Amino acid sequence: MQCVTNKGAGAGLRERKKQATRAALSEAAVRLAAEHGAENVTVEAISNAAGVSPRTFFNYFDSHDDVFVMMDPDVGERVRRAIRDAPAELSPLDAVREAMAAELAEVELRHEVWSLRAKVFQKSPHLLARGLGLHMAEERDLARTIARRIDPDGPGGPDVHGGPGGSSSGTRSDSAASAGADPCEDADIELYPRLLAAVAGTAARVAIEHWYAHSPPLTFPEIFRDVFTHLSAGLPQPPAQTDDRPSDGRTTES
Repeated sequence: MQCVTNKGAGAGLRERKKQATRAALSEAAVRLAAEHGAENVTVEAISNAAGVSPRTFFNYFDSHDDVFVMMDPDVGERVRRAIRDAPAELSPLDAVREAMAAELAEVELRHEVWSLRAKVFQKSPHLLARGLGLHMAEERDLARTIARRIDPDGPGGPDVHGGPGGSSSGTRSDSAASAGADPCEDADIELYPRLLAAVAGTAARVAIEHWYAHSPPLTFPEIFRDVFTHLSAGLPQPPAQTDDRPSDGRTTES
């Protein structure tokens, strides 16, 4: 086991405190917005509900809207780091699957807040548009990471946030700055990394929507891995269900 210095342990504690404060702010914002509307919720109200000062709020978020669209701005870097560090024998698809499945476990723990956030977005189109822009920026970053994993010496250029600390080294993410990036700047990324990044995002959305709609006895990560099983198989049509074989695969008793 690798030794951990006291300094490293302290840094870990500080980071956990930062994450807890960010989570408290985003949860307070979402709950207030679900009740009153995002446009009617002030930074002061959010900070008060989270038990911090407005000055502390701006240590974590650049603006009022960011607290809704950037609930966990480091998730993209964590996924990219996991893909970079994945065993070499894993295929790109498997590396992406495992990296994203680990993050979906956190979504499951906070599914109530994420569900409320979706409802807030439905009532606030400008937040939905901003969230979509950030999602597209993260997708481009993911595609570049996949490209570098496939061919480290290829024309894809340096991996975004590929330094040792990544974007998690600060309290705020610079994803917002890259949200308006020109897609033409990524013209050197090949088709497969682009497609895999886009499909992975869709797989996560479908897995979450399926869980909410059906409440199956499976976790988010399990459903997500099931989605990737279909993708790995080339999306063949599943066997037709019959009257004596329910969807869970068990046969009925006569």
